[in-house]
Amino acid sequence: MNIIITGASKGIGKAIGEIFAANGHNLFLCSRGEVNLYKTMEDLQTRFPAITIKAKPADLSKKEEVAAFANWCLFVAVPDVVVNNAGIFQPGNVLDEPEGSLESHIETNLYSAYHLTRLLSPKMMERKSGHIFNICSIAALKAYNNGGAYSISKFAMNGFSINLRDEMKLHGIKVTTVQPGAALTDSWGDFDNTDKRIMEATDIAKMVYAATELSPQACVEEIVIRPQLGDL
Repeated sequence: MNIIITGASKGIGKAIGEIFAANGHNLFLCSRGEVNLYKTMEDLQTRFPAITIKAKPADLSKKEEVAAFANWCLFVAVPDVVVNNAGIFQPGNVLDEPEGSLESHIETNLYSAYHLTRLLSPKMMERKSGHIFNICSIAALKAYNNGGAYSISKFAMNGFSINLRDEMKLHGIKVTTVQPGAALTDSWGDFDNTDKRIMEATDIAKMVYAATELSPQACVEEIVIRPQLGDL
């Protein structure tokens, strides 16, 4: 299969890339950080030489860069799996977060997935198969302390994903919304996880991969995964 992953250079996106690569699938990777992206590509290609791995840096908060990335992917192959994982997290409350915080969160966390999906899905619809994963957050399910614009953008992403699922079902395309709780990624900085309080990025990756292993007539609509002791 051909797998497109955005926000693929680290954290959850990188972990998802690793599990698909380990199972023999080709990767098309994207992130804003050019250096980390190519390091990830080189690492995975060294470990899994039998597959094709391509990478293209892009800032998916910019519509023109979304289009360039989509066209670059489609020139090679129609995707079997699309993982909309590009995102940012900047803490703050609605009344005191920096001016422009909502706009930057919406542009990166929602518009990137919206525009990329609109560009990739027509070819998937022609083929009548495919699977789209929208990486959301438990911050889309309830008020999130110090969440502000981030939580708002994830609520919007959740709405987008629910609507997309309804639209795509008759075209043979599955849509899964992924709602992770706290996982050890860059968003948690230097969090000390020696007591295993929060999840590993690989936990989310395993669930995403498992959802692609079902029969064509089965669709996991939502994955909600939290630390064993609950949210922080």
